[in-house]
Amino acid sequence: MSIRFTAKARRGLVALTLAVGLALGVAGCGGSSGDDKKPNPSASASKSSESDQSTQEGHSQAPMAELRGQDGLLLQITSAQRDSGGFVTVNGTLKNDGAKSVVVPPQASGNETEIIKNGPSLGGATLVDSKGKKRYYVLRDTDGRPLTTTGLGNMDAGQTLPVFMQFPSPPSDVTDVTLQLPTFSSGTIKISG
Repeated sequence: MSIRFTAKARRGLVALTLAVGLALGVAGCGGSSGDDKKPNPSASASKSSESDQSTQEGHSQAPMAELRGQDGLLLQITSAQRDSGGFVTVNGTLKNDGAKSVVVPPQASGNETEIIKNGPSLGGATLVDSKGKKRYYVLRDTDGRPLTTTGLGNMDAGQTLPVFMQFPSPPSDVTDVTLQLPTFSSGTIKISG
């Protein structure tokens, strides 16, 4: 009888371990990986006006900077947010303001072989801190892919695309930087956070 009891106890322990493991796995997938702030903006957005809601989503009605490119391309920067991990994420919209279809210039990807081999992107973008006399390049992942919008190509007249670029963060006392993108005009943006 002792062996039968031990076998039942082991099966029960294995079942309990599996149940606990699955519960932890489901809880882990529930989004406690730094997204804790996402529910709060939507909750507060319902209390705020319509313009505040669009600002919280990263798209303000009035862009903080507009960079004009060739053939009617327009890059409108809507936010530049510093995070606690030491990064700055710049969000915006790339628009074909012209009357005909255009190709996003390959120069926007920059001239570094590692970035170019990953396809058309905004990998040539830089942030310039004139106060500290430093230039910050778009970050790359461990495979050399730029942490920016990729797969850019043809844009029809009037077409808009949401874009982002991620950079190392300048020192916390630096809030005004110049965003530069090859073939586009430069623009000063303010980093929040």
